[in-house]
Amino acid sequence: MQKLKNDPTLKDYQTYVAEMVQERGFDKETISDVFMLFLEECGELAKAARKSAGLHVDARSDRFDLEHEAADVFIYLLDICNHFNVDLEKAFRSKEELNSKRVWTK
Repeated sequence: MQKLKNDPTLKDYQTYVAEMVQERGFDKETISDVFMLFLEECGELAKAARKSAGLHVDARSDRFDLEHEAADVFIYLLDICNHFNVDLEKAFRSKEELNSKRVWTK
């Protein structure tokens, strides 16, 4: 597997994750499996954010590192995009173009 570039684009990340998934043997997971893993990581990110914000957390629960959990969420998001052949950078730019034309109120 190729190393991730020092200054990667979003497309580079997507390509890296596609190769990583294949190399590590996760390419047979169904999209349902990947979504469940994604949601699990979202929960771990939420728990890490609560801990980081100083909110009450169950002392018996596992401790999560906010940066690592954010990275896990990103990896699974890219994997989901790869399953559906979504170019996330293109989708982001398109969506931001729409959002920039919206009128935001409180």
